[in-house]
Amino acid sequence: MANPYSVLGVPKGADEKAIKSAFRKLAKKFHPDQNPDNRSAQAKFAEVNQAYEILGDKEKRAQFDRGEIDDNGQPKFAGFAGGDPFGGARPGGAGGGDPFGGGGFGGAEDILNEMFGSAFGGSRSAAGGNPFGNMGGMGGQRSRTKPPSLDIEIKASVTIDDLMRGKAKVKMPDGKQISVSIPAEAENRQVIRLKGKGKSAPGRHPGDALITLLIRTDTTFERFGADLRCTAEVPLETAVLGGKIPVKTVDGKLSLNIPEGTSSGKVFRLKNKGLPKKAGGYGDLLVVASLQLPEEKLADLKKFFST
Repeated sequence: MANPYSVLGVPKGADEKAIKSAFRKLAKKFHPDQNPDNRSAQAKFAEVNQAYEILGDKEKRAQFDRGEIDDNGQPKFAGFAGGDPFGGARPGGAGGGDPFGGGGFGGAEDILNEMFGSAFGGSRSAAGGNPFGNMGGMGGQRSRTKPPSLDIEIKASVTIDDLMRGKAKVKMPDGKQISVSIPAEAENRQVIRLKGKGKSAPGRHPGDALITLLIRTDTTFERFGADLRCTAEVPLETAVLGGKIPVKTVDGKLSLNIPEGTSSGKVFRLKNKGLPKKAGGYGDLLVVASLQLPEEKLADLKKFFST
């Protein structure tokens, strides 16, 4: 491998902050998730990680600067009079375990976890597995923490009119309002997923917005899937003699023909005056007749029924 300072593009006297910043920039540029099927970028990504494995650890960096380890982090045995060339210290740190030695300032995997959610990010390297290739040390020995979700959850109040239109206005966390499509015959508390409308993070795909539909109770209509039900007051005279009464529907008013002798509780079915159906078309509107006694003629009615 090339000199790690050259790989990261920093001078030998660079401080920890500059080295870490250079690593983050290059890791983001060459990460396998950003360069699928690009073997050259994947190889460069492994090289960048190898360089940071050395320069990102204080003890390893010191060993490299003293010429005790080579560009690949391997010990140089020449010039040592037997025994351990590091005097008990290992390239992987005082304990010889974590390749970042515990004395560093943020291991490569920790930084990649922060940037991409996981050190492995679901990507494959040029070697076909671990995106760190055959670097060793990093492959699976450190704990893999699940990245925080970028999804957001929003509750949306939905009216009968919204269900009729198949659209509803939803206020996002940033204050913006967007129009959301509502599926036919949507259920209360049904969740709609809006791809890419969630939070963002460097190097990760945006999360989704999960919209929970809260269908409001309507003062006029009861809902049964795509069908609606309402009550219409019918004057007694109209119920006895027949006639027409106005009836409210979701798309306006119409006149309902009431046949003579209509009883309270009689149901009239108005075809295709309900809500959109999954299979296409519309449900029905069920109108329940409710007889209304005329208060001004109540005395005459009492006299009629008492004779």
